[in-house]
Amino acid sequence: MGSWRELGAHFSTAVVLAGGVLVGAVNIYVAASLLPTAVADIGGERLYAWNMTAFLVAQVVATMFVSRALARLGNAAAYYLGFGVFAAGSVVCAVSPAMPVLLAGRGVQGLGAGLLTGLGFAVIHSALPQHLWARGSALISAMFGVGNLVGPALGGLFAQFGSWRAAFVVLAVAAVVIAALVPRALPRSERSGAEAPVPTFALVAVVAAVGAVSIAGILTNVVGMAAFIVLGFGFVVAFLLVEKRAAVRVLPAETYESGSPLRWIYLTIMCLAAGVSVESFLPLFGQHLGGLPPAAAGFFSAALSFGWSAGQIVSSSARRVRLLCLAGPTLLAAAFVVLALLQKENASVLAWLVVLLAGGAGIGIAMPHLSVAAMASGQQAAAAIATVLTMATAFGASIAGLLVNLGAPSMVTSARFLLTGFAVVAAAGILTTAAAGVGARRAAARTDLPPSPRDRAPSGSSTDPE
Repeated sequence: MGSWRELGAHFSTAVVLAGGVLVGAVNIYVAASLLPTAVADIGGERLYAWNMTAFLVAQVVATMFVSRALARLGNAAAYYLGFGVFAAGSVVCAVSPAMPVLLAGRGVQGLGAGLLTGLGFAVIHSALPQHLWARGSALISAMFGVGNLVGPALGGLFAQFGSWRAAFVVLAVAAVVIAALVPRALPRSERSGAEAPVPTFALVAVVAAVGAVSIAGILTNVVGMAAFIVLGFGFVVAFLLVEKRAAVRVLPAETYESGSPLRWIYLTIMCLAAGVSVESFLPLFGQHLGGLPPAAAGFFSAALSFGWSAGQIVSSSARRVRLLCLAGPTLLAAAFVVLALLQKENASVLAWLVVLLAGGAGIGIAMPHLSVAAMASGQQAAAAIATVLTMATAFGASIAGLLVNLGAPSMVTSARFLLTGFAVVAAAGILTTAAAGVGARRAAARTDLPPSPRDRAPSGSSTDPE
């Protein structure tokens, strides 16, 4: 297991990989903070919710082109493309005269952010030695939490002074600055020379699924919302059934092999990442149930992500990796159950904060090791992590909206429905983690070899004493 100091010897590489994920993560929360000011300036209130939809759908699409970009362009040129597209989208947002143009800019931003996020996970496989994969994965995944901390603050600062366009300019400049490090961080000549076909059906099915659940998230009618969520899951099922037999896939062929642990690793990542969706409603509960002012309530939306980031940094050097992968969803599920029980009028918000940090740590102690377990299956498996994370975010956000609406008009009931529902999702991660371990042992038995990191189980590294 490599050290943080050793990762520091690859400083430029770490900055490019983590920075690419960070600009996309910050962009999500910056835009959320700026939109009320932007609407007051250019109008388009009826299209308000589609800003996130356009971004998420484009991001999912782009993650599916990561392997193709790497095959045709190589590491360095693929990163230039990602940063360039993101910067161009940011500029379009900055100069938007009307909401439809802003939506177009958000879509272009999503394409760049999705490509950068996918590249971050995929290029770790070739840009860093294997013993630094856990460190690199922890650093990259922590950027999602950092984005949740920096994004609202940056967006709120620019919105306070009415300069929402300047915030997008800052994002464009940041992308250009990080791109300038690419020549030092990554070699230009790494190309496979093989043409990576586009998985057309998978692309359509995933876009339809994300689009359906995104529409569900902005509906107020519970029946309509539930119908679109069912439709979204239907597209996911169709995606899995067809891709299993397709010649060109988004997920590695190994995902669909009998006894393979990879499918369970992906599902565990989704169960953990979806839990962050509760953050969108925590400020609302903090104000109405905890009596907090808006500024203070906003900090609760960052507590879970902060725990995630801190947990990843601390646990990336841990040895008992399989135990951590089981403990992660267990801790997250327990935190949501406890938090649901704490929901009442005039609640103690200090207790909420402690529980949220613990729940976020549950995500953090497992996520980097699950990512490394997937990376051991190759570059395509590593790139698919970004697709899995993005889909978990889209589905989680819509399910969160449905649960909150089901509990309305009681704020306490809404909070309990939301937290209990995601406790069940997190608990499912315990089962998928256990299934991944069983799959790895079966795969090892078929080859008469002892389990190892190459077996893709969430045992993480060769130093795992288990």
